[in-house]
Amino acid sequence: HHPTHIAHTLTTRTQHPHRTTLIGHNHTQLTTALNHLTTKQPDQISPRPARSRPGRVAFVFPGQGSQWPGMAAGILEASPVFAEQLERCAEALAPHTDWNLLEAVTDPAQAPALDRVDVVQPALFAVMVSLAALWRSYGVEPDAVVGHSQGEIAAACVAGALSLQDAARVVALRSQEIATLGGTGGMLSVARPVAEVHAMLAAAPGLSVAAVNSPTSVLVSGDSAALDAFHEDCVAEDVWVRRIPVDYASHSPHIESLRDRLRTVLGPVRPRAASVAFHSTVAAEQLDTTALDAEYWYSNLRNPVLFEETVRAMAGQGYGVFIEVSPHTVLTTALTQSLEPLGGDPVIAGSLTRDHGRLEDFLTSAGEAWEAGVPVDWSASSAGRPTRRVELPGYAFTRQRFWAGSGGDGDGPRAAGMKSARHPLLTGQLPLAGGKGRLFTGRVSPEELPWLADHTVFEEVVVPGTAVVELVASAGDRLGGAAVEELTLEAPLLLRDEAVGLQLHVQEPDAEGRAAFTVHAEDGAGGWAQHASGVLGPRAAARGGDPAAGPPRPPQDADPSEPQGDPPAGAVPLALDGLYGRLAERGMGYGRTFRG
Repeated sequence: HHPTHIAHTLTTRTQHPHRTTLIGHNHTQLTTALNHLTTKQPDQISPRPARSRPGRVAFVFPGQGSQWPGMAAGILEASPVFAEQLERCAEALAPHTDWNLLEAVTDPAQAPALDRVDVVQPALFAVMVSLAALWRSYGVEPDAVVGHSQGEIAAACVAGALSLQDAARVVALRSQEIATLGGTGGMLSVARPVAEVHAMLAAAPGLSVAAVNSPTSVLVSGDSAALDAFHEDCVAEDVWVRRIPVDYASHSPHIESLRDRLRTVLGPVRPRAASVAFHSTVAAEQLDTTALDAEYWYSNLRNPVLFEETVRAMAGQGYGVFIEVSPHTVLTTALTQSLEPLGGDPVIAGSLTRDHGRLEDFLTSAGEAWEAGVPVDWSASSAGRPTRRVELPGYAFTRQRFWAGSGGDGDGPRAAGMKSARHPLLTGQLPLAGGKGRLFTGRVSPEELPWLADHTVFEEVVVPGTAVVELVASAGDRLGGAAVEELTLEAPLLLRDEAVGLQLHVQEPDAEGRAAFTVHAEDGAGGWAQHASGVLGPRAAARGGDPAAGPPRPPQDADPSEPQGDPPAGAVPLALDGLYGRLAERGMGYGRTFRG
């Protein structure tokens, strides 16, 4: 059967909770993807089942920063819906600009033009509005829109509060006015809660909070010299800070000089009642969109962006799906940091990412949303091509084998003369001849154990030290209940794409029952590298007590809700708000699996 017919048939059959998406142009590509899929375990394919009601859908539009050279070239060629909307945007912008929109967003040679605020803001507006049309063509309709800074212009247009012509006027003429402020100020990002940033700014005249993106991400705006001094102070106090590549101070008193001019050039704008809820990051609440006049678009540029407060309020109103509609994901981290503390397991998805702007990349994002339960109309993928249902095999039943194996290669460790180690990483164990102890073997890879990819250091996947401890402790259990008495981690175990072989060698115990061990892994060059060593000892000695005594018990009058023995007297608890964000800024990435 033709792949189009197969895809049509599969997407019109039962949509099971555990699901995944395969993307390809032909049988070869799809078969390769399917074969890769069949090598995975079920829990690796879909880590969580799709929810029948993931929550109301919000389209999120970022401000400046998601642009990249040629950001619309790939998808423009492959998607008629995107191309048609971008053409309409070009027509709406043409009366207000002296540059070509299609060239600016498709030709990498036009990259220098994207450094101009009067080019990049209209260009991003056009790409975001066109991506919103693409999402809608796949049946994903927003229940609400929310924008960050200039992203509110695209949000208002997509919601129906502004006509395309009025939105084009706002983004083009306002950005031209902003350009007159070039060289007078700047902005920087600070990784601290907003209350701390306000306290720091008390000694920094000429600066103010420009945006609150998340519990630990704040933008500061103001005079260039004051920003330089503030940057130095942050570095000296070990506060993460980054200068944003703009030479003007949005969302600060600098904007007040533009007020009269903006009222004039945006005076003809006629807002209207929207068909989609518009949540304002100026007011941190849903607004009547008939108020989105010239004065509002001045306030949008002058006042702080209350992004965190707005999306948290939306989550409280039942919004569980937040799709960032942009050429690169710049707000997904802020969304995650703002929403995850509230619980509810929100669905946070992007559209494209830098240097990945093909239709296939958009479909990957749509697939991730669909896998979480967001309804997607996949018939849009075959638009313009005839489709029909075809006979396909039914879904396989889940089966469990009870017959004894044949003793062939499929029996794994047993076929190699080994016993099973009954462990996810250690597949076999073998007593070594000559009284040289016992060898445990296995392998580890992020493909087979995808949760490992949630633990990174400077973007390298690293096997956690606690996994090595558990590995050795499990071997101790197999050897009569020995406990880990000493452990030295000698080198980090990095994981790339290929599986890495493991060997745990436990020597024969000495007269006191202690057995030395080493942990080795393949080094990628045909040899083995030692990553850990230590000693297994009798469990009572390791615990420091009598084996028959069991674990220590709390006093009879102890409050069971309070930890016993910790914290020590006089200890002061540390605030952990934003901990994982701060660790990530220092290169230590803890994904969802590792967040306790």
